[in-house]
Amino acid sequence: MNTVHYDKDLVHSIVDETPILHVAFNPSDPATEPFPAVLPMLGCTGVFPDQTSSSSEEQEPETAIYLHGYVSSRLMKYPCGSEQGSSSPVTISAALLDGLVLSLTPFHNSCNYRSAIIFGHAHIVTSEAEKLWALELITENIIKGRWNGSRVPPTKPEMTSTSILKVEIQSASAKVREGGPSEDRKDLKDTELRERTWTGVVPAWIQWGEPIPPVLIGLWSYLASFTSVWRGCAKYNLARSGSLFLCKRWLMSLGFRCGDRHACKSLRFRK
Repeated sequence: MNTVHYDKDLVHSIVDETPILHVAFNPSDPATEPFPAVLPMLGCTGVFPDQTSSSSEEQEPETAIYLHGYVSSRLMKYPCGSEQGSSSPVTISAALLDGLVLSLTPFHNSCNYRSAIIFGHAHIVTSEAEKLWALELITENIIKGRWNGSRVPPTKPEMTSTSILKVEIQSASAKVREGGPSEDRKDLKDTELRERTWTGVVPAWIQWGEPIPPVLIGLWSYLASFTSVWRGCAKYNLARSGSLFLCKRWLMSLGFRCGDRHACKSLRFRK
């Protein structure tokens, strides 16, 4: 049933398996931002390899949580500030749904799950080597082989616009529920209730779907034609006359949908 664990390997596995981590922190100015902030972020656990060389053989390097984010986001600006090595307290939540537990009565319905809460201090990674390593670590944690299967290394502008937050874990715990429903004795003795009510566990898990190629692959091949049509629409002032509908129909014949942002951004179709 419900059990609390302080096993760090279990906590780390939950963090690494959770697609989106939720990171809570206190805003830097409570007067203007009175509420605690929570941000969904990509991240995973890891030990930077260089730490092993400087650590003694008796002391195992501590595992940290690395988080990926945009350089101008509040959390990336807030912990580090302008001081080297400064950090701020954060709380990280990770949860995985493993199944729906259905009972004879809604009161005893539940979920099988694995969850973890981590308390730690966060600071911006300033080492270029560790930052690049962490980006590869997070990418590979999401989908194996993607880092070397795409264009790497990142460009300088890409590295400049991205920050990595390293959270040094101070304490953590995991809570896990597994098994079937818990029933009242009175309900179990009710034959009519048991015969008409299904009970048990409905398993749940994350499953990746069929890959969908990006719209831009088709867009670039039609870019010249699109540009030509738009210039023609502008030349004959079709937008003002309300005949821009013809442009839309022509684009749709090329395979564009009205929801395609790049194809329809400049065309204000009239209903």
